[in-house]
Amino acid sequence: MDADEFDAGLRRDGYVDIQTKTLPPRPANTEHGHDYAVRGLVLEGIFIVSQNGQATAYHPGDVFSVAAGCEHTEEIGPEGARVLVGLKY
Repeated sequence: MDADEFDAGLRRDGYVDIQTKTLPPRPANTEHGHDYAVRGLVLEGIFIVSQNGQATAYHPGDVFSVAAGCEHTEEIGPEGARVLVGLKY
């Protein structure tokens, strides 16, 4: 998916605080939740989200989402990752 198209979709669907983040490699963080929904597009690298007891690796072009209040972890692959992400309050 094209980053501009994804950004427009985030805005259309009510996501705000839209940013492109460059993330260094790291193991999974501790399980946590947010009071907002997250939707992101992986631009480079591997971004791994574990939720509901299942880990999913997202690669360039893949879209991930985490619902508000959902307990999850995030791990960044060995090459790091760059993601376009929006938050929905």
